[in-house]
Amino acid sequence: MHEIENISEISHELIYHRYILSRGQTQNLFKDISMPEYIALHRISNSVNGKTDGSGKVYLKEIAEELHLTVSKTSKLIGGLRDKGFVFWSHDGNGSEGTYITITESGLRLLEKQEGLLKEYYGKVIENFGQENMAKLLQLTVQLESVMYDELKNIGDDTDEI
Repeated sequence: MHEIENISEISHELIYHRYILSRGQTQNLFKDISMPEYIALHRISNSVNGKTDGSGKVYLKEIAEELHLTVSKTSKLIGGLRDKGFVFWSHDGNGSEGTYITITESGLRLLEKQEGLLKEYYGKVIENFGQENMAKLLQLTVQLESVMYDELKNIGDDTDEI
């Protein structure tokens, strides 16, 4: 029985700290764009920069896969970015080949501004926490998230939320 109580305490602490990191204090770092919008915009930028064809575009399906979201949830997220003028969303031909996204100049400026804020904040955090500690923490976090994701798949929960 003691072991179960300990698991309950640990699970509560994990949930609490994930909440604090994703919804709590760090939300102050995102004023002009939400955290999910920033993540999507950053992924779009990385995907576009990684393309060798020079097209400057990335397909919606690719972004959905990178974000571990359904295409419909990704569409809603990208639609918000489009409505704010941060991305352009179009399709090839009649649309049967898929829709693609490109970043607007406004989106690039916002992304640069947001990355500057995050770099300044996390630079101070890493300085105080230690680069080696941060590297270990990130490595362990990736491992933990992988195990957690696998367990969620095993119980059939909807795991496609940012």
